[in-house]
Amino acid sequence: MLRIEISKRADGVGVLRCIREDGSVTWQKQPKHGAHFALHDLTHYAVETALGYRRGFFGLIAEGWEVEDTTGKGARGPLPVEAVEVERIVGLFDSERGSGMLWTVEEFNEFAPRPLTEAEILKVRALRGTLFKQWAAIEPGQELELRLT
Repeated sequence: MLRIEISKRADGVGVLRCIREDGSVTWQKQPKHGAHFALHDLTHYAVETALGYRRGFFGLIAEGWEVEDTTGKGARGPLPVEAVEVERIVGLFDSERGSGMLWTVEEFNEFAPRPLTEAEILKVRALRGTLFKQWAAIEPGQELELRLT
């Protein structure tokens, strides 16, 4: 189990804190673009849980990776293939969000690392939408807590 805390600070800085089952912690502070990174992290959670990935960003953190290792340039070396796939899918959902339009299955699959079904896309969008609403309701100085099992 991994406890994920995403803090919304009044100054716009975002803080991601992950507490592993053994009590160890890794965290990251986003001094710039904190709002973007919170939505990116929530999208990671939605993709990893809705699509059943075990070795995406949060899965690696649960395994004991430090946040800085997830760049693929840390002490642990290159990312596992599954983590790279997850990052690419998250990037597609981030791009869709940035475009302000819902993409078709064909538009997703033009760039997806593997074909996504309409049901998979809808499942991610639904969970992400719920998470985004929860995040929007969080006041500065508070945090959103999630659990990855």
